[in-house]
Amino acid sequence: MPAPALITLIVGDEELLVDRAVAAVVASAREEDPEVDVHDLVPSQVGPTTLVEVTSPSLFGDRRVVVLRSSQDLVKDLAATVTDYLGSPADDVFMVLTHAGGAKGKALLQAAVKAGARRVDCKGPTKGPERVAFVKGEFSSAGRQITGDAAQALVDAVGTELREIAAACTQLIADTEGRVDAAAVARYHSGRAEASGFTVADRAVEGRLPEALEQLRWSLAVGTAPVLINSALAGAVRGIAVAAQPPRGVNEAELAKRAKVPPWKLRTLRQQARGWSAAGVTRAMAVIAETDALIKGAGRDPEYALERAVIEIARARGTR
Repeated sequence: MPAPALITLIVGDEELLVDRAVAAVVASAREEDPEVDVHDLVPSQVGPTTLVEVTSPSLFGDRRVVVLRSSQDLVKDLAATVTDYLGSPADDVFMVLTHAGGAKGKALLQAAVKAGARRVDCKGPTKGPERVAFVKGEFSSAGRQITGDAAQALVDAVGTELREIAAACTQLIADTEGRVDAAAVARYHSGRAEASGFTVADRAVEGRLPEALEQLRWSLAVGTAPVLINSALAGAVRGIAVAAQPPRGVNEAELAKRAKVPPWKLRTLRQQARGWSAAGVTRAMAVIAETDALIKGAGRDPEYALERAVIEIARARGTR
């Protein structure tokens, strides 16, 4: 794996692909130095002195990875500070900027390009055939094969959310052998076990903790993959984030697109969003990120990690 560039610019709004691109930079840096420090920041965590602190020369020559997510949302003064840094980056810091790719914050994007940043585009599939191709790519990356009709059946069963499609692929790859056909997809996605993950998520964001835990235990008992359940939790909290504080002037169709739900589900989201604050949503998203890491190898007990996540998310509702 080649060493990461001093500056990496990740452009796009598909969260899964952005997360993977960031993870690839971190993995590359850790291959060179397993003890490398990683600072993964969102705009709300970046203050006037933050950038100085995380990019100042190390007394011991330690290398660092500094990730600035959603850089298009940085306020003007902080964006200017980042732009100045890009003109003379530290040689012991791997800087990673993620940018949605729109007009907002375009000057910072252009500054990164001018500074010679390595650009990674993260545009997700938007059409059915593109999602089927994504499924085939997931299997190919794992050294496996899936038939065309099976890939289409998986997309039909899971929906359009890319993270959920990827999680379903991970489950099938882990639990099957050889070439995956449509019959194998049907066995895993007949609807009952899959739907339970979303039921867990709904009960958790509604603050109905006993029911959420009961559904979680049932879902795990029937064999639903932990990664699918956490993906459902992530989708539910993301929907709450959009419904709880909708931007002014945004129509229903655009809100549904941002929440990644069909328009008819916005009414349910609004009901679920009652009692949620920005602080609560931030806490819930942090829990989901932690749980994702624990499920994928950082922890020893994925089921315990999920139970803790459900408890923390239910408690986050009402946080001020």
